[in-house]
Amino acid sequence: MPASKAKHLSSLIRSATKRTTATATAPAASATAAAADDATLKNFVSSLDLSSPPCLPVSRETLSQSKSSYSKPLSRLAIDSLKLQGSPAHCDNSTKQLSREITAILCGETDLDSVSSPDLEVTDDERPLEKVLDIPWFSNMSHNNTSLRRKEVSRERKQKWVYKGTQTNRIGRLVSMCANKVGADATLQVFGKLGRETGVKEFNALIGIYIAKARSTDDEDVAIEQIQKAFMLFKSMKEQGFPVEEETYGPFLLYLIEMGWVEEFNFLCKVIPNSPSRLAYYEMLLWIRVNNEEKIQELCMKVTADDGGEVKDVVSSFKNLHTELEIKPSSVPYEKLIRYCCDSLKVHVALDTVDQIFEAGLGLSIETFNSILDACDESCDYNLVRRIYSLICCHSLKPNNETFRSLINLFVKMKDFDGAYGMIDDLEKMNLIPSASMYNAIMAGYFREKNIDDGLMVLKQMEKAGVRPNSQTFSYLISNCSCEEDIIKCYEELKHSGVQVTKHVFMALINAYAACGKFEKAKQVVSGKGVPAKSLNEIKSVLVSALASHGKMSDALYLYEEMKKAECNLDPRAIKCLIEHLKSEGESSRLLHLLKELEDSDYWVQCCCRVMLYCVRHKHLSSVFDLVKQLKDKLCYDEEAAEALFDEVFCQIAETEPSNVQIGLDLLQAIKEDFGLHPSRKTLDFLLSACVKAKDLQSAFLIWKEYKTAGLPYNVLSFLRMYQALLASGDHKSASDLLIQIPKDDPHVLCIVKACQATYRDHASQTTCMKTSSGRRKKKKKKKGSVN
Repeated sequence: MPASKAKHLSSLIRSATKRTTATATAPAASATAAAADDATLKNFVSSLDLSSPPCLPVSRETLSQSKSSYSKPLSRLAIDSLKLQGSPAHCDNSTKQLSREITAILCGETDLDSVSSPDLEVTDDERPLEKVLDIPWFSNMSHNNTSLRRKEVSRERKQKWVYKGTQTNRIGRLVSMCANKVGADATLQVFGKLGRETGVKEFNALIGIYIAKARSTDDEDVAIEQIQKAFMLFKSMKEQGFPVEEETYGPFLLYLIEMGWVEEFNFLCKVIPNSPSRLAYYEMLLWIRVNNEEKIQELCMKVTADDGGEVKDVVSSFKNLHTELEIKPSSVPYEKLIRYCCDSLKVHVALDTVDQIFEAGLGLSIETFNSILDACDESCDYNLVRRIYSLICCHSLKPNNETFRSLINLFVKMKDFDGAYGMIDDLEKMNLIPSASMYNAIMAGYFREKNIDDGLMVLKQMEKAGVRPNSQTFSYLISNCSCEEDIIKCYEELKHSGVQVTKHVFMALINAYAACGKFEKAKQVVSGKGVPAKSLNEIKSVLVSALASHGKMSDALYLYEEMKKAECNLDPRAIKCLIEHLKSEGESSRLLHLLKELEDSDYWVQCCCRVMLYCVRHKHLSSVFDLVKQLKDKLCYDEEAAEALFDEVFCQIAETEPSNVQIGLDLLQAIKEDFGLHPSRKTLDFLLSACVKAKDLQSAFLIWKEYKTAGLPYNVLSFLRMYQALLASGDHKSASDLLIQIPKDDPHVLCIVKACQATYRDHASQTTCMKTSSGRRKKKKKKKGSVN
């Protein structure tokens, strides 16, 4: 509205406020005050006749002038007018007159100059709003009235507190009354014209009105229309940057749940910012409402899978959800839970869950057991193979060939070859035929143990059982050939048997020739006939690794550069092999370049550790700290991995000759500042060992304090290392004091203490002898010089 009109409107309200008498000042209860507020608000809203309010063209300049012409919005001024509690009749008349004046101004029906009333004339004793606000809380009073005034102030503060506590409800009622009178669409316009900026409370109230209208109608089209309007308000809130909390979206979702509108529910969930985890609760209510048991089961799995607690906590939450929702457990969600445990390598929890499933009278598929067997292999829990096989047999499950291959593989990795052959014997009971992959697992186990004879014996057992060797069998045989003649013979047998020559066979040929020192033969494999084009990069990567690991680093780097020029992708294992075998000085830039080539996160972390060790060994401090910062980005959420990696780096620092303690201290400080990690006990033990070698007592005391800072109590090992540091630095008195604190019950500890004493006693005596002989030589030389 124009600035002059807004200014006059503010003057009208202020005049009405001043005119109400303040003679009756008796204290009233908070409920009575709230009732009076509501009554006046209703009178005010009822006087408005804005069924079709005209659109008033307002420029930005005029609007800014209008906002600056008064300091309070209408709703606030209306409520403030109640505080003065004038006479009821006079207040009622003035309120009606005020309502008519406001309506005329808002509707544009009356000119400002024609709006005047003798009842609304400003009296001489009126003071500007600024002066009213400047009135102090306490006026000059005698000491006799102090107690009475304190009670009044306390009463006033309580009333203000009640007002603040009920402000949200009153704003909601005001919006509701305006919406019922002029419609929800016009309410936003009314509040805008009154200088009341629409905030979260107003938006929530209006959304609630639309939802209430949708809920009250039996016409689905009308309900959809109201929900669309509510959604537009919701969207407007989001676009204007207002926080969208559960108070806003909760009633919306509950209505959609009540109606069973799945599509609309999913659409709204997608636009809720940040997808709060609280949505899972509403989603569960929806699936319960529409009686979709499958979705309920899936949600149970999703909730438990997202739990960050100990993969047992997940199982407990899963069971509790079923109990609370009175859902009968079934095999499908439990199998998903077991797979989740297997993916997390929590094999013991998975097997405990299997026991619970069987106790509940449910069954499991053999594929679930195959997943558990694979997880055992990855987590190195080989000893669980017997328990798993016992469960399979006790519950009459029928294992397949993949199950037996995994069982045999686990027995072999435990070096229990008798157990592996026992699985071969049990195949007949299950009406299954042994396969080449089962025998291959046993053969690979013997070859890993460098037991070539028993490995070759497996080939004879395969022939006896009528099992034809496959390409993997020949790959194992070729890789373990000891000379060029055996390699050629084995390869010829492969071709004669009609077995397809796969990429694994070519890789085995490269490794076998490189192990025999026939590097040119290994290179010829890549350029030979029959190499599959789609596997050429993989095979070349194996050649790079073979050359690097057998001392042909220049050839390996040349092949690597050729592959890069041809824009071939090098296998990350080959890059790792290059980094591990590049040990000569001056290769730091090449190592850093190779590290950048790695995109796989796991390989990058492993290789970063190798590059850091190289930089520590050759004292490239700046590169070490740069790598620490990069590691922070990679391992910011994995403290255990970061700790293990740094332990290895500090181990290298302790083993470096000559020992450089300062780089260790600088690296320790960087880890504490960049990662926010406390050093592990291993890290401090390694640093203390470096201090012993360097005879750096000052650094040893700094590291000794770090144990306490990190919350690590001193143990026997830390005491012994500090004792060594004191002896090595010549501080025998402090060493004797520390020796009292070292527990000597263990005979090994006593031996170490005596060895330390003997070592540094001999060292001290040697030093004394050297000093003595040196002094004698100087005296003789001096005496000789004086004679001359």
